[in-house]
Amino acid sequence: MKEVTIYTDGSSKGNPGPGGYGAILIYKDQRKELSEGFRFTTNNRMELLAVIEALNSLKYPCKINLYSDSKYVIDAFNKGWLRAWKSNGWMKKDKTPVLNSDLWKKLIKLTDIHDVKFIWVKGHADNIENERCDLLAVNASKSDKLSIDEVYENTEKRNSSYTIQTFTAE
Repeated sequence: MKEVTIYTDGSSKGNPGPGGYGAILIYKDQRKELSEGFRFTTNNRMELLAVIEALNSLKYPCKINLYSDSKYVIDAFNKGWLRAWKSNGWMKKDKTPVLNSDLWKKLIKLTDIHDVKFIWVKGHADNIENERCDLLAVNASKSDKLSIDEVYENTEKRNSSYTIQTFTAE
């Protein structure tokens, strides 16, 4: 199996609000950067989407060291939360639904393909690749062409009234 190093980060201004993700994939001397912005989403959804899109971009099953500053993502795998949520029908211990189950389900399928080791890195602590992912995510969230996080927006519409704010660069 090819060994790939991946760094990921997600961002959301307002949380919820405009958001984006950034990912860097490194294989030997090759490097690929991914990013995308969304008009209304959350930081946790962007953290998950960064991992999903990075893994989804791989053409073959790989052995991966994945670095993220998201305890939400890292602990879900390393502390067994994800396994428990899945076995409990996507309910947490307190009997409330697991947030972002749509993305967790996609991520599980991808981790069944790849051999992924999840590694936590402290955010904003001078890790060059993590800082680059943060910049990619923040810049993507400020794009003039933001995608729609349809699952999140449709859920929010059903659960409450909300306003989508748009920001323009001056």
